[in-house]
Amino acid sequence: MNILLVAINAKYIHSNLAVCSLQAYAKKQGYPVQVAEYTINQRTETILEEIYRRKPDLLAFSCYIWNVDYVTEIAEEFHKLCPEVPLWAGGPEVSFETEAFLDGHPCFTGVMMGEGEYTFSQLCGAYEQTLSGRLETEERLKEIDGISFRRTDGTIAVSPLKRLLSMDEIPFCYADLSDFEHRIIYYESSRGCPFRCSYCLSSVDKTLRFRSLSLVFEELQFFLDHRVPQVKFVDRTFNCRAEHAMAIWEYIKEHDNGITNFHFEVSADLLRADQLRLIADMRPGLIQLEIGVQSTHEETIREIRRTMNLAEVRAAVEQVKKQRNIHQHLDLIAGLPFEDYETFQKSFDEIYAWKPDQLQLGFLKVLKGSYMYEHAGEYGMVYQTRAPYEVYCTKWLSFDEMLRIRLVEEMLEMHYNSGQFRTALGVLEKVYDSPFQMFLELGTFYRNQGYASCHHTRVRRSEIFYEFAVNADPEHGALYREALLFDLYKTENTKSRPKWSADSVKNPRQAVQFLKRQGLEKKYCHIEPFSHLTIQDGEIVLTDTDSARWILFDYEKRDPLTNQADIREVDIG
Repeated sequence: MNILLVAINAKYIHSNLAVCSLQAYAKKQGYPVQVAEYTINQRTETILEEIYRRKPDLLAFSCYIWNVDYVTEIAEEFHKLCPEVPLWAGGPEVSFETEAFLDGHPCFTGVMMGEGEYTFSQLCGAYEQTLSGRLETEERLKEIDGISFRRTDGTIAVSPLKRLLSMDEIPFCYADLSDFEHRIIYYESSRGCPFRCSYCLSSVDKTLRFRSLSLVFEELQFFLDHRVPQVKFVDRTFNCRAEHAMAIWEYIKEHDNGITNFHFEVSADLLRADQLRLIADMRPGLIQLEIGVQSTHEETIREIRRTMNLAEVRAAVEQVKKQRNIHQHLDLIAGLPFEDYETFQKSFDEIYAWKPDQLQLGFLKVLKGSYMYEHAGEYGMVYQTRAPYEVYCTKWLSFDEMLRIRLVEEMLEMHYNSGQFRTALGVLEKVYDSPFQMFLELGTFYRNQGYASCHHTRVRRSEIFYEFAVNADPEHGALYREALLFDLYKTENTKSRPKWSADSVKNPRQAVQFLKRQGLEKKYCHIEPFSHLTIQDGEIVLTDTDSARWILFDYEKRDPLTNQADIREVDIG
């Protein structure tokens, strides 16, 4: 029997742990399942053709908010071509309101609800028996837990999930890494979450389970031995069991191969003093942390049933940042209940002031099955009918205000999260009491000048930033020019320069002679004079002198956290 599992990922660099895990468990039970992975950037016609050529006897799709429209379109077209092939769906996007999904998509035979390894293997066994004629399909499907399926009379049968697997029963699915080159590896050492955040589907899973550390160590060593660039743990709150987290961090520190990076989603206020000491002693770039703050408004935090001590979160974030060895990614959500425009701006400004490596400004998604979905009416939430179900407005936040927040998010991504304007932003921030207002005015400038609808090079974006900055702060034009030029060169040895910087190198011959004397003329580097910037303790700081300081940008030595050039002052003589 030819069984095919299909995943349609958001980007090529992503892999799909769910279908790989289902495949590994099914193979362990004796079912030779194949996996096909695509992306939402591919034409649906191309995906349809490839699936058709594989001639599946049973076809199942992994469904998420980013791909469900692609999945249903492809499934409907495939069903026209091969109406005899049973089509199944699974994943968080279809695990709730399954009867409505099947009513709306008659091409599908059924839905697997919740965790899929055991259920999918049972499904494979059912079709193996029915295709061989030993049992009727409906008779066999009635024996499987955790599915909804269409009976022969057109009605829908629902069999709730009764068994959750131990984490140790789930096979390791990465024995062959040939399909994962240049892609992120996802790994889980636990399932479930102890918290009950109202917007999150993890709050539905009441059972928290951990994989045995002996297995985790063995599997992490496999990644280390194969020098995998990055492993992202998908544990919902990795450090919810302190001993489990500590043991894993100790292991990867002790066995660090100098290459592999590990990503963890943590609750910062649960980080213990001994954990903070341990990670402070790690190789820069060995781990990175994602921390969901979401809001600093106390009433909102209570209403979304989030357990968080904000003062302890801030203290942990600042302590980690002080060590300069761990990338920190903080999350903020717009559209939460009881947060209006003013309180959201305050949340943004407070979290931005912590200066994380990235600040992800997301928008609330009202996910089926979540507490937020059940109470959306009470909150006056108007949101997208189709995935990804993002909120347009609430009782407290109008659509006009949400559009302004979206403008801030665009500018934040372009100028802060890209890491390409940090020095120039540091200058501009001194003009504004509110970073939120700074990004809003920058975004408004983009729109008013007609810049928002165009794709710009980095050099052109620098010119636009300068145009905005000198309009907001005309007294410091020279400082902005230097800061923007520094930001350009710290990332790459750009051959193009902004139109206002063509004559900034006063003595290029002297610079070339210095490189030759130092044996650097063939090295991938650049030197540039600055009068308003200098380096202290490895950080760029503002100054103001008559004489230029020369800074060498060494692109063969890069910061492991930012990938930016190593910088140092040099005396070119």
